[in-house]
Amino acid sequence: MTLSEGRAAASHHRAQLFTYNVLRGVFMEGRGQTTDIVTDETHLRNLAEEHGQEHVFRFWDELNSAERLVLLDQLRNVDFALTERLVRKHIVAAAVSPEKGTLSPAPIIALPSSEKEEQATGAAHQRGEELLRKGQVACYVVAGGQGTRLGFDGPKGTFTIGPVSQRSLFQIHAEKIRALSVRYGAKIPWYVMTSEGNHPATVNFFQKMQFFGLGQENVRFFQQEMLPAVDEKGKFLLHAKSCIFTSPNGHGGSLKALHESGSLRDMRERGIDSIFYFQVDNPLVDVCDPVFLGHHALGESEMSSKVVRKSSWEERVGVIVLRDGVLTVIEYSDLSDEEAQAITSDGNLKYWAGSIAIHLLSVDFVEGLNQGGFSLPYHRAAKNVPYLDEAGSRCEPTDKNGIKFETFVFDALNKARHSVTMEVRREQEFSPVKNATGDDSPRKAREDMTALYLRWLEACGAKVERGEDGSFAGHVEINPLMALDAADLSKHVKPGSVVRDQFTV
Repeated sequence: MTLSEGRAAASHHRAQLFTYNVLRGVFMEGRGQTTDIVTDETHLRNLAEEHGQEHVFRFWDELNSAERLVLLDQLRNVDFALTERLVRKHIVAAAVSPEKGTLSPAPIIALPSSEKEEQATGAAHQRGEELLRKGQVACYVVAGGQGTRLGFDGPKGTFTIGPVSQRSLFQIHAEKIRALSVRYGAKIPWYVMTSEGNHPATVNFFQKMQFFGLGQENVRFFQQEMLPAVDEKGKFLLHAKSCIFTSPNGHGGSLKALHESGSLRDMRERGIDSIFYFQVDNPLVDVCDPVFLGHHALGESEMSSKVVRKSSWEERVGVIVLRDGVLTVIEYSDLSDEEAQAITSDGNLKYWAGSIAIHLLSVDFVEGLNQGGFSLPYHRAAKNVPYLDEAGSRCEPTDKNGIKFETFVFDALNKARHSVTMEVRREQEFSPVKNATGDDSPRKAREDMTALYLRWLEACGAKVERGEDGSFAGHVEINPLMALDAADLSKHVKPGSVVRDQFTV
């Protein structure tokens, strides 16, 4: 499937979902349908005209009843006022981006290399475990993506990644949460942000898997907000005669969704203070890492981040830095080659702290970001967007014809009064599944998972059958419910156990 075909399929699915929801509502209402539709049409036509988007009704007379319901339901969920403000700021005003300011390395809690640092790590671990035992921690996964780039038809979280078992990404994360709940004797609720396109399939998958033993009451789903894409004149792009083109409002929108879905209120009722944030595509994520939790709490941090050392100056990851003394993330594309290649007196990269999209946020902090309206800035992103022209013909542009508006979660860093940034080992905690082949691919993730499990096994005294060059031919896998680390694993693996391809615990 090509990218454009994938978008078309996703849009078609959204249209089906809109139709289902609207028709279900009309059916359940059972009265006044015609009047409601006419009232909605009039109201939405006036609203669209008020904001210069009346063209979305261009093909109204060609639509059947179900298609009209689809369009009305979609427009009902559009924040016309917000979109108009974004158009004025990012298109009409065409403001020039501000200078980056003076960059300097951010303060980082580095990997412990001295007795004092080991003691600090131990104290943080103890503090983090206290939070887990008290039930003050929640998990939050951003899982709105589809598996299109992986050649997979379905929510990315349902993609099978277990090296031997073929467990899905969702299952691996769920079993880590479940194992932690058992270890610390406290429930860890899981908040799952989906998208308009994958929400039903995600919920159905969890139901089919019986919520992985977590309990339905401890898993909460909600959708990310969608925003219309516009052309260079600020006009909504029609993806079909009954549908405008929309896209997610960026990963920063996950913090808005927590508030609008009522999830923050739910956390308050559960006594949650800290939110462990991660993305669904990283099977190595150390869920609710006690050391990270402890440093976050001891540092009185409102938002904390994990980083790894960049593999090279060219690696395409954002880096955490100080800009004019304020903590922020600079995208790799916004660093000049000179800045990206800068080295310190010891020969290491000056800006090495690669962000891996793992954060801790206080509930109070996220609530504050939403008081009086969501406070994270929107960014302009030029994209190729298929659309219908005035005659209703479908156009597949070769140039960037559309503008999307996105928010970035790391923009919240510079709003935090206190923040902690902690270095972790890439080989232990970061192997995202993004591409079908090469770097960040399923094959690479399975190799990295196998390598981690082999290190655990060898730490337990197991004998790993390696080749003369030290390589291991095959895969092994450790069930999170059996072991979350080498110490857990030692309870199940005897010294001298032989490990070869397809070894599992």
